[in-house]
Amino acid sequence: MNLHDNVLIVGAGPTGLVLALWLTAQGVKVRIVDKTRAPATTSRALAVQARTLELYRQLDLTDAVLAAGHRNPAINLWTSGAKRATLRFGTAGQSLTRYPFVLIYPQDRHERLLIARLQALGIAVERQTECLGFEAHDDHVVVQLRTADGREQCCTAAYVAGCDGARSIVRHQMGTAFPGGTYGKFFYVADVQARGPAANGDINIALDNADFVAWLAYNDQGQGRLIGVLDDDDGADRAETLTFDDVAHRAIARIGLEVVKVHWFSTYRVHHRVTDHYRQGRAFLVGDAAHIHSPAGGQGMNTGIGDAINLAWKIAAVLRHGAPDTLLDSYEAERRAFALRLVETTDRVFQFITAEGAFADFVRTRIAPIVAPLAYGIDDVREYLFRLLSQTLISYHDSPISEGQAGEVRGGDRLPWVREDDNYGPLSAMAWQVHVYGAAREELAAWCAVQGIALQPFEFGPPHAAVGLQRDAAYLLRPDGHVGCADPYGGPARLESYLRRCLRQAGAA
Repeated sequence: MNLHDNVLIVGAGPTGLVLALWLTAQGVKVRIVDKTRAPATTSRALAVQARTLELYRQLDLTDAVLAAGHRNPAINLWTSGAKRATLRFGTAGQSLTRYPFVLIYPQDRHERLLIARLQALGIAVERQTECLGFEAHDDHVVVQLRTADGREQCCTAAYVAGCDGARSIVRHQMGTAFPGGTYGKFFYVADVQARGPAANGDINIALDNADFVAWLAYNDQGQGRLIGVLDDDDGADRAETLTFDDVAHRAIARIGLEVVKVHWFSTYRVHHRVTDHYRQGRAFLVGDAAHIHSPAGGQGMNTGIGDAINLAWKIAAVLRHGAPDTLLDSYEAERRAFALRLVETTDRVFQFITAEGAFADFVRTRIAPIVAPLAYGIDDVREYLFRLLSQTLISYHDSPISEGQAGEVRGGDRLPWVREDDNYGPLSAMAWQVHVYGAAREELAAWCAVQGIALQPFEFGPPHAAVGLQRDAAYLLRPDGHVGCADPYGGPARLESYLRRCLRQAGAA
């Protein structure tokens, strides 16, 4: 094995495991290490959003995740002990994705599935192996490791990927800042068995006087996760020593939940930070090592997985197909911009649910229950909120590798899903491809054949026009299903120019 053609991944949470899976599937050799003795048995991350499920089709993971998780079809909002509004996902997302729901699948179970898939590919996580630092060179990186037996060794690799969380040693070694802050309040999280009207398989949220609590069901039999805020009366200053019996149960009771058994309980602070740089030479930051934010909306783990897939196809293009190193700069350009927007959004939601004072209480308990269902009844609002939550809204319009527009679809957009013919089927190929909705020009077909790029033709009809696609246009799709280049004229010249600009040679596709 050429040691300059592999990738060392530091951290074996979902982000690191997904990065290892996607790189391995594309022929890139990986080594993945983690300083813990074993995978976590408890977790905070629960939600698997629609965009993640779409991307999981590339490794035939989606069906297994769907079978193991629980589909939450709605969010119920409660105040003063009564259910005030129900926001259903199906009507909002059924025309946008095959997965119009929030899937609840605890991170510890999720990790076990990813580890098993990685083992099936012949890759084992090296446990109790700690990254001590690294030295970067022009054409490789040397990483210092301490193994389970206490010995130190050096690992030579093409790149090192820091998937090692908020206290990332890779980020520390890079010297990049991690600006942001820490919220004053503590959260608690409890894995429980419960009963009552709210143990109905939906997501239930209480917004009572900053006594926030959310119930996220694992199933319809009362198993699920409680997430709440510790107030001053709970003793937030001694949060680390509290048990579930110590916290206020007002909001839990008001949504009609009775906790029968607590499997585990933990408290934690919530941070909001985004690193200044995702890349420094041959070192990359991925997931929580690059960004952390409030748990509002269940975005954290999904964002890390999105980082990993975005980086994986670009590293594979460089190492396996001769794409220029500059392609890797687009990873930071795309994912950091998204993280900054996400932190701003989740910060606003977090501030709303935890703000104190009479006016804040009035807005949460009186205004929000009235306004929320009215706003959600507007089609555009409902669709926007689902796109935001599901991460199907992600686009990279300002990316250096996004170009052109055909119809309403621009370079950098996630390819619009067309329910009638499931145009997402070909995206499981994890490769560049060209989509034409209508008639493909002969010269385009010939160019695709020469380049070894699959041409996917679809008949054009009203459903395609409805999602903004243009008849007979050519859409060059990246391996992650985003539009790289859109040509309204359907010819190969612009696509050829794009590939030469972004990937140096067409063979990189």
